[in-house]
Amino acid sequence: MRREDLEHLIRAAGAISGSRQLIIIGSQSILGQFPDGAPARALLSMEADLIPLDALDKADLLTGSIGELSPFHETFGYYGDGVSMQTACLPEGWQQRLVPIDNANTRGYVGLCLEVHDLLISKYVAGRDKDHEFCAAVVQAGLVDQQQLYTRLEQTDLADAARERIRQRIVSSFALERPTQ
Repeated sequence: MRREDLEHLIRAAGAISGSRQLIIIGSQSILGQFPDGAPARALLSMEADLIPLDALDKADLLTGSIGELSPFHETFGYYGDGVSMQTACLPEGWQQRLVPIDNANTRGYVGLCLEVHDLLISKYVAGRDKDHEFCAAVVQAGLVDQQQLYTRLEQTDLADAARERIRQRIVSSFALERPTQ
């Protein structure tokens, strides 16, 4: 997905839900902070997870209208899923660090993207193979600070065993060799 694709999804989701603000919580939220600098391996998903902040009850409507296998998806090759605030496990204070996408392409609708460290913590917590690959790509691109990830991990409500597993995953991500430029 490209930044202009995400802007299109923000515009469409806003028009469908009537919500002026949409939180983007999935991997594509990296496009808020890094519209041109995100590694290609981090942009493989053709889906954006969207929370219509001013119309939380319209999340299912978004999925039905612009979600996977919808005419929107078939036409444009990417799609948006309406999700809830409980979809991702995030560090305390994440709402204050949201990165807005608000420009002529969003036509008055604002996409609020996770800050990159918050995003990676949510991906480490989810723990799927695709999440680990995403995190490794972002770390290898030099877009995050290891100490900041540890700080955000401590600000996340998790069991001690899960926190230690994620700490080790962060260590592993930073131990991977960076590709040569």
